[in-house]
Amino acid sequence: MDKIIYKIAPRSLWRKAEAQGMFDGAPVDLADGYIHFSTASQARETAARHFAGQDDLVLVAVDADLLGEALKWDVSRGGALFPHLYAPLRMDAVLRVADLPLGRDGIHVFPDDVT
Repeated sequence: MDKIIYKIAPRSLWRKAEAQGMFDGAPVDLADGYIHFSTASQARETAARHFAGQDDLVLVAVDADLLGEALKWDVSRGGALFPHLYAPLRMDAVLRVADLPLGRDGIHVFPDDVT
């Protein structure tokens, strides 16, 4: 499985999590009982499908190996495996946080290393 997984989150929600020292999840995560993540190859579709038109987002890169057994790979849309964390996200597993702005075309602009 992918070593680096990604969480897209509103900047304000992520800054609150940083201040608390852990991320419990966005409202959709709390409702579903796990934190939704995407692989690099899934992140663009996730942004388009669930965050269309939203600005002021961040892309959080997480070391999947540090999440232990709380990270599960569940079958989701189209039979693809998506990473889901069944625990709060600890900040020590976060590799980096990058802005995820909207381009002029209305599509999110990802860092070059997220393909």
